[in-house]
Amino acid sequence: MKSKITILFILFISTISLAQTKVGTINSDYLLALMPENKIVAERSQAYGAKLDSLFSIKLNEYDSKLKNYQEKQKELTEENRNVLIAELTKLDSEVKRYQQNGNKLMELKQDELMRPLYKKLMGVINQIAKQDGYTQILKTSGNQFVFIDENFDITKQVMQKLGLKAPEVKK
Repeated sequence: MKSKITILFILFISTISLAQTKVGTINSDYLLALMPENKIVAERSQAYGAKLDSLFSIKLNEYDSKLKNYQEKQKELTEENRNVLIAELTKLDSEVKRYQQNGNKLMELKQDELMRPLYKKLMGVINQIAKQDGYTQILKTSGNQFVFIDENFDITKQVMQKLGLKAPEVKK
């Protein structure tokens, strides 16, 4: 009975030692910034943002003109007309704020939509290298707080090569 327990214990320990993981790291933000498609994404984002800004400006100008009109005629208006205009201005003000919030959300959604193909391309290469080199996990270095990272397990340069990216030259 003791021999069976001993054999099971040895098998258990050996499977644990064989199931070690290989962890790599990558600076995906750096790679995304180097991708030529990133410039196109930035241009399209700026164009979309400019379109949203122009629509927002129209709404804001409408609010400003009505506010100015109210301020000029405030003393001449009856109490009832003043209350109607104040209610209208309050409504316009909330519409402007809501439009601004929606614009920010729309901008984030557009940015995510435009970046999705770049992430997909990057993830394809990362998965390929991870399988090829036997990595069980790849951690993103940007945004995380690592105390130590062994550069031997950083696959950033490998991914750069597969994507055909070159590091910018550092000016001295």
